[in-house]
Amino acid sequence: MDQDPGPDLTTGARSDRRSMPLVMLLPNLVTLLGLCAGLTSMRYVMLEMYEAAAALIVLAALVDGLDGMLARKLNAASPFGAELDSLSDFVCFGVAPGFFVYHFALQDLGGPGWILALVFPLGACLRLARFNVNRDVPLPPGVKPHFTGVPAPAGAMLGLLPVFLALAGWLDARQVPFLVALYLALVGVLMISRLPTPSLKAVRVPRSMALAVLLGVTLYLAALATRPWQVLVLTDLAYLAVVLASVFKAIRPRSKAA
Repeated sequence: MDQDPGPDLTTGARSDRRSMPLVMLLPNLVTLLGLCAGLTSMRYVMLEMYEAAAALIVLAALVDGLDGMLARKLNAASPFGAELDSLSDFVCFGVAPGFFVYHFALQDLGGPGWILALVFPLGACLRLARFNVNRDVPLPPGVKPHFTGVPAPAGAMLGLLPVFLALAGWLDARQVPFLVALYLALVGVLMISRLPTPSLKAVRVPRSMALAVLLGVTLYLAALATRPWQVLVLTDLAYLAVVLASVFKAIRPRSKAA
């Protein structure tokens, strides 16, 4: 009498490798959504619909923090997702803002304007490449989590400051194109600098202040929804102050040593 051989475990394992839960693709789909926002922003720039173009880059920056969080929560992190996220960041926070500012304010400068504008996406590219290489390098003991150089999404927001100023009605950057070009190149250099810049992972909130922080974030988002360009200008200026503080902190030990 023939015996029942039972389930074919080899076939079952092979079937499992050939499929995956749809939810595992969700972080990559969110990354692609952000990439589409960055690419579409360049289309709106060419149509001179600058408010829509700027809003799409801001959306891409918000989405950028969401895909990584989803990957960790769903245990769906993968080398493919990490590389896809890096390529998306280069387009959304390197190519798109550089193209935006050049088209908006630097075309009259001709070649020099284009050369200085190139520094920004090149800085973003080099910064992301360095981040990928050092992604798994542990921090030394006792060192708080931080970024080395300005991260790409923050660099994009800083690079777009001249656009935000114009959209807020505070300063038309097109009247000072050479200063805008120098500023854009400076932000590109900040992205590849060795300056330690703050990371939200290092921010600790006392439990007694949790409700106040939630209220403050809610008010910030409400202001962002009603006066987006003015709020983004003030946010950029506040972040620039933090970066300048990091510069002075880095210079001070050298001056004491001298």
